[in-house]
Amino acid sequence: SSLLKTVAPFAQGISAWLWHSRAAQRRMSSTDPKKIAEVRDVHRLERIGAHSHIRGLGLDDALDARMVSQGMVGQNGARRAAGVILAMIQEEKIAGRAVLIAGQPGTGKTAIAMGMAKALGEDTPFTMLAGSEIFSMEMSKTEALTQAFRRSIGVRIREEAEIIEGEVVEIEIERPANGQVATFGKMTLKTTEMETMYDLGQKMIETIQKENIQAGDIITIDKSSGKISLLGRSFARSRDYDAMGPQTRFVQCPEGELQKRKEVVHTVNLHEIDVINSRQQGFLALFAGDTGEIKAEVREQIDAKVAEWREEGKADIVPGVLFIDEVHMLDIECFSFLNRALEADSSPIVIMATNRGITNIRGTDYKSPHGIPLDLLDRMLIISTQPYTTREIRKILDIRAEEEDVEMTEEAKELLCKIGTESTLRYAIHLITVANLVAMKRKAQEVDVQDIRKVYSLFVDVKRSTQFLIEYQQEFMFSEIAEAEDEEGKDVEMK
Repeated sequence: SSLLKTVAPFAQGISAWLWHSRAAQRRMSSTDPKKIAEVRDVHRLERIGAHSHIRGLGLDDALDARMVSQGMVGQNGARRAAGVILAMIQEEKIAGRAVLIAGQPGTGKTAIAMGMAKALGEDTPFTMLAGSEIFSMEMSKTEALTQAFRRSIGVRIREEAEIIEGEVVEIEIERPANGQVATFGKMTLKTTEMETMYDLGQKMIETIQKENIQAGDIITIDKSSGKISLLGRSFARSRDYDAMGPQTRFVQCPEGELQKRKEVVHTVNLHEIDVINSRQQGFLALFAGDTGEIKAEVREQIDAKVAEWREEGKADIVPGVLFIDEVHMLDIECFSFLNRALEADSSPIVIMATNRGITNIRGTDYKSPHGIPLDLLDRMLIISTQPYTTREIRKILDIRAEEEDVEMTEEAKELLCKIGTESTLRYAIHLITVANLVAMKRKAQEVDVQDIRKVYSLFVDVKRSTQFLIEYQQEFMFSEIAEAEDEEGKDVEMK
């Protein structure tokens, strides 16, 4: 089908680009020691984010939460509930469910969602969205939510490709005497049962020279694209050289015939297929970022084609996860759309997070728990998070100090834990790096109590900032507290 021919080259193009970049990195690192250091330095430059220490949900095989595991601390009940949802997603049998993670600020709601994303891996689509993003996009609110939904639904497309797989016996390349690029050559491949000679064109000769393919290598050639993949060295040639690099991989000589049919699996999401088929540039529109609004007719045709593939066994639907943070920022129109979208056949599992109590539904004057309409709340599984205990705060601070590569004394950690208990956990985490900078200025190897006290006096928390505003409200512009007190005084005088 035309749609399959459009999507498959996109997936193959991405994989080929990644394959060539990795191969170039291997060649670069194996030839120049200076460039090895440069590559390693790049890996050290990874940014440390608020949730970069999260590796998963920290559950055992029975879905029981460990006290400290994979960067997660505490919230055992919430993590176990998230683990049940995770198992439901991994079975790929249930979709169209909504989950709400509700709790006070700083109780690990986003961390649980990030843990679920890490545990799912790269095969399952996971889309993160903030509630306020819907109103800042150059498209309608419902179109933005539709695109987010379709980004969270994967399509696993299977197709058979013809390949040639064998061990290189001999390579003959005819080089012109005038020094021009070689345009003709021959290569002999063999398996355990047969041996065949193939003619080489200019592009294949360039690939062979670039990848440094030689006799004794096991390779595969994709007949449709002509791409050559190096699998490794043959075990029969393992004793040809005394010195072998640590990255040298030995594989067995292939069995059977040289030409084989191999099943290739491409995983894309529905939104990518929408963009490819609604833009003249094809899959290049994904890199341009110009998605815009997509017509409903295009989506209907794609849904019909995907359903046809499913019946023929060419594709499978992979229900993913859509995570909407700060869901109370959505308005009544968005909530009405979510009610309908969750009932669709091809719907992902929607996980929402909020820190609001009973508040107004945006766009109305009505109050509701978490600022979400009651009919949508009735469709949700609600997971509640609890405030962290002092012991859990200490464990989290230890993990963050290790993640940010900061050495601290026990006294400094105790003081920071006390600050986190009396103020907020986020404020205590923010003080780790700035305290380390103060310690470095005084040439110290560890962060001590005096460094924590110094940054505590330099950077105020919410409680001290609020107290300061109350004391000096007259000095600030547009002080509503003073106006309220004046109105109360007038009411007392009138009485």
